[in-house]
Amino acid sequence: MAETSYGKITQDGLWDNNAGFVQLLGLCPLLAVSGTVVNALGMALATILVLVMSNITIAAIRNTVSDEIRIPVFVMVIAGFVTVTQLLIQAFAFPLYQTLGLFIALITTNCAIIARAEAFAARNDIFRSATDGLMMGVGFGLVLLAMGSVREIVGNGSWFADANLLFGEAARDWGINFSEHYRGLLVAALPPGAFIVLGLLIAIKNVVDARLAKRAKHANQAAAA
Repeated sequence: MAETSYGKITQDGLWDNNAGFVQLLGLCPLLAVSGTVVNALGMALATILVLVMSNITIAAIRNTVSDEIRIPVFVMVIAGFVTVTQLLIQAFAFPLYQTLGLFIALITTNCAIIARAEAFAARNDIFRSATDGLMMGVGFGLVLLAMGSVREIVGNGSWFADANLLFGEAARDWGINFSEHYRGLLVAALPPGAFIVLGLLIAIKNVVDARLAKRAKHANQAAAA
């Protein structure tokens, strides 16, 4: 079987097979913690770390784990790295840990991470698995940041507020307040707003994909003529 190219892995993770926009996996943290950019960024970094490290580990042990126990082993590996990530956030960004709370631990059951372990890391070498974990994590993180940006701007009239939760007291003034008179649209900050924003972003991606496919079709027809 031909090995997947690094370009294809990157394109799949960032766009073609994006976990948030296309596979619709990991919706629990995606919808729950995307109320602000800081929360979204914190969850994105945690997810990327777990994805990369679990993919590397699973790729390294894939030939020594029997098919009968591979799923429990994969879950144990992921849970181990989630615990490490959780402890790191507690140690270096405790205020953010208090905000994200249970959703960090729930990374263990994030379908996007388990899916990459089963569909890719268990079938490919370490370097490709690491790249896949990184690109899938970055793709998922970009969806989180896009949702967090839209929801925070529309819901609160600010962007990157409370950056000190992630970067310490030196970042307290990094945020932007667009208007002192804008009180925010409450629905954007509430759970229904998360579904609405995600639906709009998926719709935009589908429109872009349709236009790209149409342009490629015209280019192929012109080349064949």
